[in-house]
Amino acid sequence: MATIQSLPIDLVHLIAAGEVIDSLAAAVRELVDNALDAGATRLTVAVWPQAWRVRVTDNGRGMDLADLQRAAAPHATSKIHDSADLWQIQTLGFRGEALHSLAQLGNLEICSRLLASEPGWRVVYDAQGDVTSCQSVAIAPGSIVTVSQLFASWPVRREGLPTPAQQLRAIQKVIHSSALCHPHVTWQVQQQDRPWFSLAPGDQAQDILLQILPAVEPGDLRSLQQPNLELVLGLPDRCHRQRPDWVRLAVNGRCVEAGDRAATSNAWLGDLEQSILLPFQQTLPRHRHPVCFVHLRVPPEQIDWNRHPAKTEIYLQAIETWQAQITEAIHQALGWGQTNISSTEPVQQLIKAAESKGYYALNRTVQAPKSHPEAQIGLSPLRAIAQIHRTYILAEHPEGMWLVEQHIAHERVLYEQLSDHWHLVDLALPIVLSDLRVAQVEQLQQLGISVEPFGNNLWAVRSAPALLASREDCTDALIELSLGPNLQTALVATACRSAIRNGVGLSLEEMQNLLNQWQRTRNPRTCPHGRPICLILEESKLARFFRRNWVIGKSHGLQ
Repeated sequence: MATIQSLPIDLVHLIAAGEVIDSLAAAVRELVDNALDAGATRLTVAVWPQAWRVRVTDNGRGMDLADLQRAAAPHATSKIHDSADLWQIQTLGFRGEALHSLAQLGNLEICSRLLASEPGWRVVYDAQGDVTSCQSVAIAPGSIVTVSQLFASWPVRREGLPTPAQQLRAIQKVIHSSALCHPHVTWQVQQQDRPWFSLAPGDQAQDILLQILPAVEPGDLRSLQQPNLELVLGLPDRCHRQRPDWVRLAVNGRCVEAGDRAATSNAWLGDLEQSILLPFQQTLPRHRHPVCFVHLRVPPEQIDWNRHPAKTEIYLQAIETWQAQITEAIHQALGWGQTNISSTEPVQQLIKAAESKGYYALNRTVQAPKSHPEAQIGLSPLRAIAQIHRTYILAEHPEGMWLVEQHIAHERVLYEQLSDHWHLVDLALPIVLSDLRVAQVEQLQQLGISVEPFGNNLWAVRSAPALLASREDCTDALIELSLGPNLQTALVATACRSAIRNGVGLSLEEMQNLLNQWQRTRNPRTCPHGRPICLILEESKLARFFRRNWVIGKSHGLQ
């Protein structure tokens, strides 16, 4: 007796439906996509998690009765017509699976009305997507799609889904992602018949991000608009997260996720995500993650949306080009290479902070730059005035006063010099190190440092980084480098060790030289450890603090 048999058609449809709609958030995503494809500019999303019910109301084009009668049929769509259209996808939905899947997994009802037609229609569908009820209704132009008792025919799926609270968070993420991609849309979201949250429309994604993250100030963000790329990111010295939950990548109106690398394709979204994360290395505090939203507008023929039923994982051609463009856009948005730092923090929010004096209390020197900073386009002149507590440099700026922490400013300068020119020199006399582990010896060798056995548990080091070679503490520095996991860590450690320490007095000329060098760095906001380098006291804030805008007569009690 044959053991392989064809599945019943109703079971085939149920399995397929479960791939497309796997949660309440997936139902919301598909209905929102349909509404946006219909040109909606106002959406109301209502959810009842305990009742497994979702309703999406939009002001889009709507449907007439003939379209309503076919809307929930399997693979029925108005968005593609033949196989060639699969390589010219310009809509969020195109497979004709969503409404039929919702009918399979729950009770589906659609009310819709065309803008120029009277009246609207209310249609109810059965599990096969056939119409079971149809009647005219008086509604505004647009559509109202309601799905109730989702997964009632598949109780195992309900049991395997997260808690209602987790599903609500997933729904919120879906709506936030759609809103970032379509900032012109107004959103009203309800939970259990009560208002949950709303998003006002804006001109760009930054307007939406400020509503989603209310603790973020406008001055904490930078945005960039290009013909095929939109970028919004948080400044690394002011805006970052404990979790990597706000690195978002969108392509042609939809947020997408990284998938596994394909053996026959160079189109791996993980590479694009790395292009976002890499520029923030050595600029954020340890264990912190950036806030960054990138929206690519890619020619349709360069995308294959058929990797995943939810269309969140895709194949993308010419990925190296997009990687380079993302990296360049991030550098441009942050103004790296220029000193366009600004501050929005009020003076009264400042807290007193001091760095440990460290365990290498040696004087460092600041070399004068090869050219004067005013010769560099885009730099604002900073004039050193004084040193405070032998730690901070007080500088005058055309728009206020700047307080620069000398050690980490110099650390940023040296780190970028080392990154550009990691230079090893031969030592006149080798340095002998003892009791190194095998991993430490291998780490020094990976950095290009010459290390040879010199006896029992002894090693002779015959080269060292140029910045450390002539230092008295070079031996301790080499041991520290041997403990680092990679070259990047070694660069940071070398820069930190070589930078002037807090507690070291500087002349006015040395302070000015340091400011000039620091202004030239690619990322003047933070040190390689992610600490902010500069505190800005803007003239406008100083004027408000000292109430210089008061009318003189009234401030003296005169009428």
